[in-house]
Amino acid sequence: MAKRVFVRLDFDYDKALKDLLIGQAKNPDSPFEIHDWSVKVASPDWKAKARARIRASDIVVVICGEHTDKAVGVASELGTAQGEKIDYFLLNGYSGKTGKKTTTAKASDKIYEWTWENLKTLVGGGR
Repeated sequence: MAKRVFVRLDFDYDKALKDLLIGQAKNPDSPFEIHDWSVKVASPDWKAKARARIRASDIVVVICGEHTDKAVGVASELGTAQGEKIDYFLLNGYSGKTGKKTTTAKASDKIYEWTWENLKTLVGGGR
């Protein structure tokens, strides 16, 4: 059974990266599926909605771009995943550039290179 993935990134700068990941999830050998569960519109209850969606996921993928360290929503949702004990990993969004960790990432959290083989290994629990 494919793992349910919740994807978080900085929508202001990196929205196109989510579409690329959704495309990879459609590969025949993909070990994961992505449902578009992101809360796109700020509302008083966005944190509760995000928490419910994160709880319904097996793993959270945080795509790190050049501005992720300033993205408050990314930090909040990673904090939620950590609090709910949902597995997660950080994925570098752009080849040739170094993505920045969100403020709630642990110092020990590595930002992994985004390759198809890495992605399959990471979703499978390999770190």
